[in-house]
Amino acid sequence: MASLLKRLVTWWDGDSIGTRLFTSRFGNKVGEDAQGNVFYSNADDSRRWVIYDGDNDATRVDPEWYGWLHHTFKQPPTEAPLAHKTWEKPHQTNLTGTDGAFLRQGSIRRADVKPASDYEAWSPE
Repeated sequence: MASLLKRLVTWWDGDSIGTRLFTSRFGNKVGEDAQGNVFYSNADDSRRWVIYDGDNDATRVDPEWYGWLHHTFKQPPTEAPLAHKTWEKPHQTNLTGTDGAFLRQGSIRRADVKPASDYEAWSPE
C-alpha cells in the first residue's frame, strides 16, 4: 500500500502512476538503451520521454538518446545509430560525494594519508 501511495504522489523515485497511465494511453515505444531505460514518443512525435530503469538520473541517458529526446536528431538511434569514435569511453556513474569518489593524493579524506614527516613541533625549553 505504501508503494502505491508513493507512486501516486512522487516522481523522483521512479515513474509515477500518471506517467504510466499517459504512457500506456499515448506512448509508442521507440527503443531501449543499454542501461535498460525505455524511450517513448506520442503519435505525432511532438513529445518524447524516457522511463528510467532505476533512479531518475538524466546522466544515465546515452548521448544518442539524449539528442533524440531533445529533438536534435529526428530519427532514434535504433533507426540511425551514431558512429562512435575510437577514443570514446563508456558511461561511468558520478561518484562525487560517495566513498568511491576520486581523492587526490594528500587529501585529508583519504585513508592512506600519513602525517608530514618533515615537520617538528616547536617546544619551549
